[in-house]
Amino acid sequence: MPRIHFGPGALAKLPALAAAFGRRMLLVTGRQTLRRSPVASRMLNELRHAGMEVACLEVEREPSPELINEAAALGRQKPFEVVVAIGGGSALDAGKAISAMLLQRDPVERFIEDQPGFTPHDGRKVPFIAVPTTSGTGTEATSNAVISRIGPGGFKRSLRHPAFVPDVAIIDPELMVSLPREVTVSTGMDAFTQLLEAYLSPFASAYTDALCCSGLEHFARSFAVASGDGAASVAVRADMAYAALMSGIVLANAGLGIVHGFASSVGGLFEIPHGTLCATLLAESTRENIRQLRASEGGELGLHKFANASRILTGSATGNLAADCDRLVELLERWQERFAFPRLGEFGVRESDFAEIIAATRSKSNAVPLDASAMQRILAARV
Repeated sequence: MPRIHFGPGALAKLPALAAAFGRRMLLVTGRQTLRRSPVASRMLNELRHAGMEVACLEVEREPSPELINEAAALGRQKPFEVVVAIGGGSALDAGKAISAMLLQRDPVERFIEDQPGFTPHDGRKVPFIAVPTTSGTGTEATSNAVISRIGPGGFKRSLRHPAFVPDVAIIDPELMVSLPREVTVSTGMDAFTQLLEAYLSPFASAYTDALCCSGLEHFARSFAVASGDGAASVAVRADMAYAALMSGIVLANAGLGIVHGFASSVGGLFEIPHGTLCATLLAESTRENIRQLRASEGGELGLHKFANASRILTGSATGNLAADCDRLVELLERWQERFAFPRLGEFGVRESDFAEIIAATRSKSNAVPLDASAMQRILAARV
């Protein structure tokens, strides 16, 4: 776990927390972070006034191997003592990966999971502070950074080591009040998907279940409000930030399911925002998981968990297991319609791509094993 500082005004602690590691800082931000957030923009000046030597790097999209290698090479010329990332999941993943590669000489590709010539990373890194400005990936609490090379033969895989968990996580909901609605929805759906998939994982425990349910309760209370008229409420944004933080902790301890399996395989071939991909696949994946659990021996525990998630999200229960599971799917379909989640076909995915996608999809932590036919049904419903 990182050392967590959570709540309105938490960002003010950054200069002192960073200075504890040293004065030479690499600050990684999203392309719009400093422009969109006056709070974050002021912090850059405060860091410099505090005597920090700050070099800045803007990240426009999900980090590629080339970005990480170039940043690490530049950083070795003037060694940094601390890396700070302020932004969404892509900026945080980039900062995490750069901190992991500054003390290495080999390219990052060598250490990415499931890539040719993979070699485990030794865990050496430059101290890293994560400051999320969206409520989605939970990467402020995870041990992996997602690296992408998108296109034919592409991949979206993790650079991973227990030491890569950020040293410090600063979660300040005031940084999130200016998020556009579409970013609030897509990142919120990512956090929700992570909570639901970790809750249903065969590797879940009483510990992760408790955190999943707590995260789901905060999400249920504030997602619709954050995506509507209450977007500027700090309290609402705090609920969403808490849900995202819980989702990061539980995914690191229980794993994720088929939606994130597709996020890796589909996301490596097509340029689709990660939260959007989760949002468009979740209802159909949940329907398929429930169908498979009903047909499997020993699936009752998973069905009870889906029913409990339905109770948390809707605020009530029918007392009928099948009906409560169906209500969850119906709610996800209403969100799909209300927020107009785009179909996969809008990003160029075609039925002819299914075989390649399915062959590359891994979901060992899914609620129930899914064969190729089940995965094809999910994709076909959303193409």
